[in-house]
Amino acid sequence: MSAVTERQRGALPTATTLPPVARYAFTVLRLLLAFQFLWAFFDKTFGLGRSTPSERSWINGGSPTSGFLGGVEGPLRGFYNGLAGNGFVDVLFMLGLLGIGTALALGIGMRVAGVCAALLLVMMWGAALPVATNPFVDDHLISAAAVVGLAWAGAGDVWGLGRWWGSTELVRKNRWLR
Repeated sequence: MSAVTERQRGALPTATTLPPVARYAFTVLRLLLAFQFLWAFFDKTFGLGRSTPSERSWINGGSPTSGFLGGVEGPLRGFYNGLAGNGFVDVLFMLGLLGIGTALALGIGMRVAGVCAALLLVMMWGAALPVATNPFVDDHLISAAAVVGLAWAGAGDVWGLGRWWGSTELVRKNRWLR
């Protein structure tokens, strides 16, 4: 009886089994997504003047959720308007942005970050309904699918701390933390 490799059993490829161009493309995508989440966190915290003016920044008493969620007009308006400006939701949202962005930047905790990012992005997609340029798909759904794929492809192993993180005792005992 011959030994069957994980690849032959249909296991997902890892960063080390992907062709070099895929490894580096996934790494760049991971870092771009990290920057997107971290930029949103810092802009909402300090009011860097892109989406959030300084006077509406979190450190100046503004609510990170009130602008976007308070202006939802789609079919889920009542749900999202009810969340807008809630202090607990603000803290949860900001921790999510910071945690997801940091995990993606460092390449650690990619599975947890992938699931959390997908959940956050799908909720943001729901808040943007109806989508203006397409009947269904927008960048939130595409990013959600991408970040989940990156998490399970081991994209944190290249230009990141994913390989080290995966070798720690904590992660070896709790594979979901990979």
